[in-house]
Amino acid sequence: MNTYARLPVAFTRGEGVWLWDEQGKRYLDAVAGVAVNGLGHAHPKLAQAICEQAKTLIHTSNLYQIPKQERLGAKLAQLAGMDKVFFCNSGAEANEAAIKLARLYGHNKGIDTPAIIVMEKSFHGRTMATLTATGSRKVQAGFEPLVSGFVRVPYNDIASINQIAGHNKNIVAILVEPVQGEGGIQIPPPSYLQELRRICDSHGWLLMLDEVQTGIGRTGSMFAFQQTGITPDVMTLAKSLGSGVPIGACLAKGIAAEVFKPGNHGSTFGGNPLACAAALATLAAVEEQNLCQQAAEIGALIRDGLNNQLAGTAGVVGVRGAGLMIGVELDRPCGDLVKLALAQGLIINVTAVSVVRLLPPLVMKRDEAQQVVDMLAPLIKDFLAQK
Repeated sequence: MNTYARLPVAFTRGEGVWLWDEQGKRYLDAVAGVAVNGLGHAHPKLAQAICEQAKTLIHTSNLYQIPKQERLGAKLAQLAGMDKVFFCNSGAEANEAAIKLARLYGHNKGIDTPAIIVMEKSFHGRTMATLTATGSRKVQAGFEPLVSGFVRVPYNDIASINQIAGHNKNIVAILVEPVQGEGGIQIPPPSYLQELRRICDSHGWLLMLDEVQTGIGRTGSMFAFQQTGITPDVMTLAKSLGSGVPIGACLAKGIAAEVFKPGNHGSTFGGNPLACAAALATLAAVEEQNLCQQAAEIGALIRDGLNNQLAGTAGVVGVRGAGLMIGVELDRPCGDLVKLALAQGLIINVTAVSVVRLLPPLVMKRDEAQQVVDMLAPLIKDFLAQK
């Protein structure tokens, strides 16, 4: 179906941060499948883990015990300081699980119409509930009637949440991204999540973090919330968790971890042996190669390089980022830059109309990061000069 305006290129193989097309042209990948390929392409230990598991067992069912799923659940809980995990296949499904969990939590407290606070310019998925939670009319348009039970406020605005808390007795949770990705790499101060934690504690709400894009080392720590000194009640993961093999996870802590009972939720494919083998190999590589610290260092190098080369350039609003989640905001729509960069052998992305988004693999090296800067900065300058 005509759901994507695809770019005129097909990639046939990859290695590390590089991709090759059908004609053998090489491209520097600074998007990583939209934050999916954290280990880059064709990581040998990941490939080995997938091959070995595929030769043994791909799928049984969640009707039975799955040892690798249990190992993965325990590992994620240990890394995040959480108690329990539900496995699914995508970020949207993980967020659906979180939404269902929050509603059931509210009903268990005697709230007939539980509501969740969500943010403007957020993105949580394209299922009916998650597109309703998403703060984008472009994503929602044409799919009305939307799902009830969401209250929207501006991102990084504590006052608006306090105002709602004073009169809406149906609120049961806050669903928020630690960094807004699709919203244009919007990065709040650490105090934002800290204040949300305080508000949720004082009102008995669940703090639910969508770490689908920020998780698994992307922002310079295994999970973005770990840079703020708080722990959520619920956290969702996907994207980089399986390094390209579809897997999502909804983690919960404390009372939130006890909400679901048998029959409340499920998944046919979620947490199957193949996906869990890929996720276990991914987590092992992130830890063994110290990729969280590498993401922090390489991200700073790219941001500093772009700031230096774009300093004083009319039309550049600013460069911002956390780890290898980087945005260059311009003062005008810049979607054309994607094709211009592709022609030069650089893969970038544009989000929120006017923000160049970079989400390179966590394995990117210093010289490769410098290449990104040296290729992208002149493209942006030329683009702005001609517009």
